[in-house]
Amino acid sequence: MDTITTVDGIRIAYRFDGAPDKPVLLLSNSIATDHTMWDGQVPALTEHFRLLRYDARGHGGSDVPDGPYSLDRLARDAVELLDALGLDRVHVLGLSLGGFVAQWMGVHTPERVDRLVLAHTAAHLGPPENYHRALTDVLADPDMLATTDGFLRNWFPAELVEANDPIIEPFRRTLLATRREGIAGSLAAVRDADLRRTIPLISNPTLVIAGEQDTVTSAEHGKEIASAVPGARFAVLPAVHLSNVERPAEFLDAVVSFLHEPA
Repeated sequence: MDTITTVDGIRIAYRFDGAPDKPVLLLSNSIATDHTMWDGQVPALTEHFRLLRYDARGHGGSDVPDGPYSLDRLARDAVELLDALGLDRVHVLGLSLGGFVAQWMGVHTPERVDRLVLAHTAAHLGPPENYHRALTDVLADPDMLATTDGFLRNWFPAELVEANDPIIEPFRRTLLATRREGIAGSLAAVRDADLRRTIPLISNPTLVIAGEQDTVTSAEHGKEIASAVPGARFAVLPAVHLSNVERPAEFLDAVVSFLHEPA
């Protein structure tokens, strides 16, 4: 992967996939994952787009500064990446924390966004006191095993986790390799984020995707976003939190169809 350096001196790792003459689709990830969370979708998506994947600060090949992080800083990392690469306008697909980033971009930098896909995310996930235990537990986890198990059970159906299904193993490896400071810093960003009053300002065409069994960002959270963003589409898939992995065909069909719709 290549890197850019943000104004506050943090290296952000990124990579391109696909032909340079295709429209660019920026992919923004969930907490405790890196750019490889999209590996299974790369072959299909590169038929239509040039993919720009990056590791959020605190994750993967990017630097891990001490937290807490803010949504403003995480989203500005994405905008600075576009600046450094000379990309004026791109499609943006964000999942979970990446969906918070994508919402922020729609509110604050709409001129940099063509179409938005907001997957398994929320405008607000409070109250803040709900995060105190999670932050304490992550930072105190000696081997990240408990943290890893907790995330996997939030992301996938219980039967897949119990059976150690092969689709889960790459996510387990990434979780175990992710530094606790990066996870905790990002949890703090979600704790403090509240976009409920500002997302009605989003003017970009928007698709919201939710999961029927998602206990992290519920279908109701997705519905709230779709109701607040003017003209937003709303789709619910029979999945938990990572429908791109659990239900890839339905996920890809929804995303590609929406991004190809005529203006």
